[in-house]
Amino acid sequence: MSVLRPLDKLPELNKATILLVGTEDAVLQQLADSMLREDCKSQPMVHLATSLPLPSNVTRPRIDLIVFVLNLHSRYSLQNVKESLRHVDTSFFLGKVCFLATGAGQESHCSVHRNTILKLAHTYRSPLLFCDLQTEDFRVTAAQRLLRMLQICAGHMPGVSSLDLLSLLQHPETPPLEDL
Repeated sequence: MSVLRPLDKLPELNKATILLVGTEDAVLQQLADSMLREDCKSQPMVHLATSLPLPSNVTRPRIDLIVFVLNLHSRYSLQNVKESLRHVDTSFFLGKVCFLATGAGQESHCSVHRNTILKLAHTYRSPLLFCDLQTEDFRVTAAQRLLRMLQICAGHMPGVSSLDLLSLLQHPETPPLEDL
């Protein structure tokens, strides 16, 4: 049980590994299945975890992208992500971490306010995606977007790095943190 580091393992040829971290196993599995069904230049490998740290006695490939999946209907989901973030090395936040918030469509049922998630993503300088993973079409779209991000983070897209990804995904109209 230790801090997860981005460059502690060598990359594998034409393979890219994504780690989905979230409290809802069924939703994570559906997203993983959608990602594996998509056509991709490199071979994506999807690992699921309910929280970090990962067990240290398990052999695993290098992780190219970490996606923290937050359910806006569950305060436990937010708490779990915040606790898991402590086990991620700071160099991962140079474009290799993403937040995916689900349940934003039913704002009346939300236990976690959208601004809380916006502040979290802003604090860690990481992209934030909103998606309803319960709907198949939205889940497929999210899977496609995450696969594209994974290919960039793994270095399989010539001329684009994970640092470029950060600047490409930032919204110019995002208000300063003080205004949130």
